[in-house]
Amino acid sequence: MGRGGETRKRTGKSLSPSPRRSVSPSLSLVAVLMGSKSDWETMRAASETLAQFGVAHESRVMSAHRTPLLASEFASKAESRGVEVIIAAAGGAAHLAGVIAAHTTLPVLGVPMKSDALNGLDSLLSTVQMPAGIPVGTLAIGKPGATNAALLAIAILANSRPELKKKLRDFRSQQEKKIREVRLD
Repeated sequence: MGRGGETRKRTGKSLSPSPRRSVSPSLSLVAVLMGSKSDWETMRAASETLAQFGVAHESRVMSAHRTPLLASEFASKAESRGVEVIIAAAGGAAHLAGVIAAHTTLPVLGVPMKSDALNGLDSLLSTVQMPAGIPVGTLAIGKPGATNAALLAIAILANSRPELKKKLRDFRSQQEKKIREVRLD
């Protein structure tokens, strides 16, 4: 393990169930960040969705409170490494997305984690209530938010990548087809 709990991963092929980092992070278009290793169970949905679309990404653990310098350094250097979208997930005080957004002009998508204290409402409010001028696009609490954060990141990237836009359109068509084929007994 390296700084901030990072380990290594080949995009799309998880070598073990822990949060991972791409072998070649400079090739990552999306960074999936989480405040603690326990968030990986939820954020794996974002990683798997990105992998399903063939989007190069990295997943890392860093904390706005326990590793503030790592979070600041990561956000400040992400764009120069080729990252175009950052997904940041945290629970409780949930400041990771805001701290990351304060150090970059890249789009930051926040995923509030479900918490014991208030079932994720605390995380949601902490993530969504950013001061004017430092935006964080906030998604739903938990796995639906993780999946939708990945899909939103894909939509952002698809604006300049026709092949990705086609994959996204095909995905949406498949979703529609499945619903249209539902029959109730």
